[in-house]
Amino acid sequence: MSTVVTSVDRRSPAQRAGIQAGEKLLTVNGHEIVDVLDYRFYCYDPVLELELEEPEGGRRRLEIRKLEGQELGLNFDSYLMDEPRPCSNHCLFCFVDQMPPNMRDTLYFKDDDARLSFLMGNYITLTNLTPREAQRIIDLRISPINVSVQSTEPELRKRLLGNVHADKSLEYMRSFGQAGIEMNGQIVVCPGWNDGEHLRRTIEDLMDMGFGSCSIVPVGLTKYRKGLAKIGMVDAQKAGEIIDIVDKYGAICLEKYGTRKFFCADELYIKAGRELPPESYYEEYGQLENGVGMLRSLMTEFSQGLEDVDPDAEYLSFTSATGMSAQPFIAALVAQAKEKCPSLQGEVVGIRNDFFGHTIDVAGLLTAQDIIAQLKERRLGDHILLPANVLRHGGDVFLDDLTVADVEQALGRPVTVVEQDGFSLVDAIFTRKEREQR
Repeated sequence: MSTVVTSVDRRSPAQRAGIQAGEKLLTVNGHEIVDVLDYRFYCYDPVLELELEEPEGGRRRLEIRKLEGQELGLNFDSYLMDEPRPCSNHCLFCFVDQMPPNMRDTLYFKDDDARLSFLMGNYITLTNLTPREAQRIIDLRISPINVSVQSTEPELRKRLLGNVHADKSLEYMRSFGQAGIEMNGQIVVCPGWNDGEHLRRTIEDLMDMGFGSCSIVPVGLTKYRKGLAKIGMVDAQKAGEIIDIVDKYGAICLEKYGTRKFFCADELYIKAGRELPPESYYEEYGQLENGVGMLRSLMTEFSQGLEDVDPDAEYLSFTSATGMSAQPFIAALVAQAKEKCPSLQGEVVGIRNDFFGHTIDVAGLLTAQDIIAQLKERRLGDHILLPANVLRHGGDVFLDDLTVADVEQALGRPVTVVEQDGFSLVDAIFTRKEREQR
């Protein structure tokens, strides 16, 4: 635990109160500060009484008055004010266990931290949550909590998560639901394990537990599964079965609660060879981060963005690279763009995932080396378009530690990184030639 202040923001309430770097924050309004959740919750009020420990060991109290919700202005040596909590599970389908060797250390770290669920939207299993922390979530009304469910059958959940205590967190889910804590769920469907009747039971249980929404996604299997449990592939038939199950319960929930609650990831429709549902199916796109409705949203926004395009302007030619699963959808959007502007020159290339194996076909797991190898012998446009999810969040590094600059150097073309929305894709495709000349 580290609640030692490392710096104080200028002109902040904390600076005006005279708090110095090196002091340790002990309590706020009588509540012990253990980590970032305590700090954020108890510092929200307009009147605060702080207890601090000075570097020499002496203690002092002071009162701070500020606007309700205003940041206090203290900084600590870590975002969590604590160490991130590693996962205690050994999930049969864990993607980290399917990573190739000799990659950067951060790619092998498994987190399962409830605080990151609330603060950053991470999905957690709740298996390393202590009773105190579970009660704190209820007491502080921390919402939403994003839960990796996989199964609500106690013994099956133990096997899937590789944790003999995995059934205990089911009680946390029930307690959270009874307390009115908002929960979102995710079910990774592993054929031969938690599909079919097991999936039906899990969905029925989640309806009773009070989950607000739940995404159903297919398991991802790489070529690096030597020595791991046998899991079936989600093929076209299996994807269709999953969609039918989810749609059945979605219709029941829609009639009973006014919301579908359960949504299939876009990838399942692609694997099943079925058309994506209409925009109304996705309601408020609450499960977008799990790939639910991402393509439908992209298509809708792209059509809206096209309305503002000047068809008579001159635009750079382009080569758009993406995952194999998304390639037909992006190609259809480009065809739509060419109808608007017949002089537009560009193509969409689906990149095979040689790095992880061809069963992995989503853009978010592409590496720079595969992109370079498969584009190098092609005739490329004036610039290359890459979806932002091929890069580390907020950075320019690919999974294989190559950078955008490495791709540009290898292919001799500038790279335009495109955010995952239709308006950004329109802007990238319709890049005027004069911009390059400036």
